[in-house]
Amino acid sequence: MGSYVGIDLHRRRSVIVVLNEAGERVSWSRIDNTPANLAAEIVAAGGAEAEVAMEACWGWYWAADVVAECGARLHLAHPLGIAGYENRRVKNDIRDATLLADLLRMGRLPEAWVAPPEVRELREAVRDRAKLSRLRAGLKAQVHQTLGKEGVIPELDSTWRGGGRQWLDDLRLGDVYVDRIESLRDLIELYDREIRDCDLRIQRRLKGHPGYEAIQALRGVGPVLAAVFVAEIGDVTRFDNRAGCARGPG
Repeated sequence: MGSYVGIDLHRRRSVIVVLNEAGERVSWSRIDNTPANLAAEIVAAGGAEAEVAMEACWGWYWAADVVAECGARLHLAHPLGIAGYENRRVKNDIRDATLLADLLRMGRLPEAWVAPPEVRELREAVRDRAKLSRLRAGLKAQVHQTLGKEGVIPELDSTWRGGGRQWLDDLRLGDVYVDRIESLRDLIELYDREIRDCDLRIQRRLKGHPGYEAIQALRGVGPVLAAVFVAEIGDVTRFDNRAGCARGPG
């Protein structure tokens, strides 16, 4: 008889609850987060016979790999799909882990796709690129805010292409504003370099990928957006039909 395992995963320590087929708690434990400790608990709960539920929360990648190495089946719970999960009046780690295991036992656990390691690595690269881009956009906004304090409105469509850089060089501003803009421009150049390097790494990883190349045939889809599609959708064959694909990856 298999067991239902709920893992309430935290940064340093986690709680593991094991239920039987009748929903009775067989055991619970609190462990320090190491692969060896988690593997020992999964093996004790039934190893390859265990059904494991874990929320898609901070740092779940390593735990998912440990569960897979033990031969158990992982069910990744989508946090937003568990009604009332975050708003319960009585909430603690044991109750949380028990709820995950019990929802799994009853077939009511809202599940997300467990992406394999290679897809997770691609996602990390693509999401890192997006974060860098957002940070760079914030720096550019600060340049415009600084110019506004001197009543300067850019005369060009883009301050960052063509003659925009020379236009910034030629501005006559107060010393404090010049220093601020020069500092921001130095940081923007650093982010430009990091984003270019990230683009090269992503393109090398996706070289020869049929989906990556095919999706760029769509109007308005370039290398950056194509990488997002491939990373977030993952293996498109996991969808039953085109309608399923349209609903998204999770």
